[in-house]
Amino acid sequence: MVAAKRAREGSFVDNMSLPMHRWFRYSAGFSASWAEALLRERAGRGPVRVLDPFVGSGTTLLAADAAGVESVGLEAHPFVHRVAAAKLARGVDPDALRETAEALIDRARRSRARADEPPALIAKCFAPPTLAALERLRRAYLAARDDGPEGALIWLAITSILRPCANVGTAQWQYVLPNRAKARALEPYDALRDRVAMFADDLGAAPPRRSRLELADAREPGLHAGSLGRFDLVLTSPPYPNNYDYADATRLEMTFWREVERWADLHGAVRRHLIRSCSQHSAADKLGLEELLDAAPIAPIRDELARVTRELEALRVERDGRKTYHTMVAAYFVDLARVLATLRALTREDAELCLVIGDSAPYGVHVPVEAWLARLATSVGFGAHRFEKLRDRNTRWKNRKHRVPLHEGRLWIAG
Repeated sequence: MVAAKRAREGSFVDNMSLPMHRWFRYSAGFSASWAEALLRERAGRGPVRVLDPFVGSGTTLLAADAAGVESVGLEAHPFVHRVAAAKLARGVDPDALRETAEALIDRARRSRARADEPPALIAKCFAPPTLAALERLRRAYLAARDDGPEGALIWLAITSILRPCANVGTAQWQYVLPNRAKARALEPYDALRDRVAMFADDLGAAPPRRSRLELADAREPGLHAGSLGRFDLVLTSPPYPNNYDYADATRLEMTFWREVERWADLHGAVRRHLIRSCSQHSAADKLGLEELLDAAPIAPIRDELARVTRELEALRVERDGRKTYHTMVAAYFVDLARVLATLRALTREDAELCLVIGDSAPYGVHVPVEAWLARLATSVGFGAHRFEKLRDRNTRWKNRKHRVPLHEGRLWIAG
């Protein structure tokens, strides 16, 4: 039981039963309960300021608020940043929120406006009556033009019911499966009413907000202590170099709100802002391996990185593959080296970093992520490090493209 609980500490799964965390299921992150316990323990020693440079949908900031700890979160994904901002919304009366939702549903039901032709993905994912109701809700929300906290919560409530209302497969792990029928889909108006009721219940027990959220890229050296202050602890889970496309993870929701029309729009709207951790990104940017390997920030790991990426390049040619894993892996470490340099500038001399991270093995070639990140951290001025393994990954070989055992854990780096 203890081992199973420990293994889940690197996962978002338990968060789905926690107030506010459960408002939107985002398949990236770590245990909010563990984060809150850690922050409470650190706060017991004295004042602490925490930074999460990859805040995602807000796990660290919500945990910090619950622990009474001051925190700042950075998120470069515009849509996910908006999700986090809504989850952090405060000052909304729960009863007023319910009334606003009922008024919105009433306006949507009475609407007779002819709907526009929906984007192809949306048309594939919803039965016609469901799609008509969702479109009326979307239009009613946009007509209200409420940019305040209450409007943010209504937006998130509509956003969070899209997948439960779809009548096809909409797995939270990034893929939408229009050809796989779902056994049960929720009715939109009832689903929205229930979701807002959940929000209202959680708001009644929400702790005071001490967190600050910024739409920002942690690779940028312009993030300096003058505007953000200095931090005692960095608590985060960076992207893993495992080809997960964070831009694609919210494509259904972004398409519904007309922020993108097609898959091809994702690069300009989202992916270009993110850490280069998927081959779609490195391919779209037309990256060159040698130029990446010449980048100054990765000097401490250049020889090993060159060996691994050139092996990946050769395997791509040998297998006539399309995945640009070689440039993806190189670009990933260039990006994380830049992030670590930014973090060194933002943290106090005796600060500590905790990175929830896992290794990778594209084409079966092992990439020792935590070992290389630790060396990059040392090169910019951080101190001793240790890795605390939480769980093994990729141990069930069925339908796997490779059989390299992987793991996930916490990389602790001293100031």
